[in-house]
Amino acid sequence: MMTLEAFAAMAHSFPESTQSSHFGTTDFRVSNKIFATLRPEKLRGVLMLTRDDQAMMRETSADMFEPVPGGWGEKGATFVILAMAEPDVVRHAMAMAWRKAAPKSVSARHQL
Repeated sequence: MMTLEAFAAMAHSFPESTQSSHFGTTDFRVSNKIFATLRPEKLRGVLMLTRDDQAMMRETSADMFEPVPGGWGEKGATFVILAMAEPDVVRHAMAMAWRKAAPKSVSARHQL
């Protein structure tokens, strides 16, 4: 299980991450590109994965991850069900989201 605070702390732990917001939603960015958001009203985090990464996380940890409904989910946006979340698994998925968002110049400076 993870709390919203633990999810946020994990996002902050990634290199060059910053906290911001859009449309009233807290988000976490690298080089101004969103890799994670908080959805406290749903007790969920959201990771911006590729479709392939989303499918892999659903295949290996379906109880922790589900696609965001609609077009965003079809593009890889994935809910993290915090009540079921295992921190090590979420960290792995969040690293994939961070790498997807980070420019090559930034990811080259950091080994994840």
